[in-house]
Amino acid sequence: MKSIEIISVNISEQKGEIKLPTEKIILTKEGISGDAHAGKWHRQVSLLGVESIDRFSAITGRNYNCGEFAENITTKGLQLNCCKPGDIFKNSGVELMVTQIGKKCHGDGCAIFRESGACVMPKEGIFAKVITPGTLRAGDRLEYIQKVIKTGVITLSTRASEGIYEDLSGPEIISALNLFSKEKGFAISTDYRLIPDSRELLGISINEMINSGVDIIITTGGTGIGPQDITPEVVISFIDKEIPGIMEYIRQKYGASKPNALLSRSVAGLAGDSLIFALPGSVKAVREYMSEICPMLEHMIYMKMGLDTH
Repeated sequence: MKSIEIISVNISEQKGEIKLPTEKIILTKEGISGDAHAGKWHRQVSLLGVESIDRFSAITGRNYNCGEFAENITTKGLQLNCCKPGDIFKNSGVELMVTQIGKKCHGDGCAIFRESGACVMPKEGIFAKVITPGTLRAGDRLEYIQKVIKTGVITLSTRASEGIYEDLSGPEIISALNLFSKEKGFAISTDYRLIPDSRELLGISINEMINSGVDIIITTGGTGIGPQDITPEVVISFIDKEIPGIMEYIRQKYGASKPNALLSRSVAGLAGDSLIFALPGSVKAVREYMSEICPMLEHMIYMKMGLDTH
């Protein structure tokens, strides 16, 4: 289990000033009481590790005091910019959710930048919002909990579920998701299900995944116009916010050279807190669709968390 030690807690009453160490900070739903950066936004609390400060000190040739980079919490024990939005720092009384890694450098508006021509906070500092209010002091520890992206993959195929042939499309989706997680640095878990072409079983599977907090649900199969193609109708019944542009783009892109691709009735949307995509059943189509969906996944994950990462 990873954790960080709090070396110093720091506040400033005005923006643009260094933060000064204090005995304790009181965290509310709007950030740190008495701190200039508190408010109803996603960058309520800033954190910077001494690991980053020490490396910067070695480059500039001078030592820096806690809070001099305008961090609210100076930590030890973890390279903080390796975190991802959605990760959690918590103890028995306080919980913070990471919301942003780094920030835009203020350039000449930053005293340290004017002095040395660089600053460590824009690249290695992180920001968080308060989930559970409480009090923090120097010497306290916070447990680090990496967010796990929970995925669900459902293959609809009566013949594959009966063992007549092997399901290749579901594993292809899982492979694409694993590659996405590796490239983006996410931890990932997958609930894989192979079911017959059944409205009832598909509805049960989707409902169970939504209720268990699955972040991304992807179905494969049943998006055509045959008598057993029922996936879009079932999926749409769960969708609260449809995202039509994704599937429209994919159909147009691949339909330009393969008109049969225009027959796909694939849909995408947000069902509760779960992103859901209904893909065709062929391995080739799955590869095409996932190659277009995966580059957008990270931004969609953050959007549904209420984070603006533009």
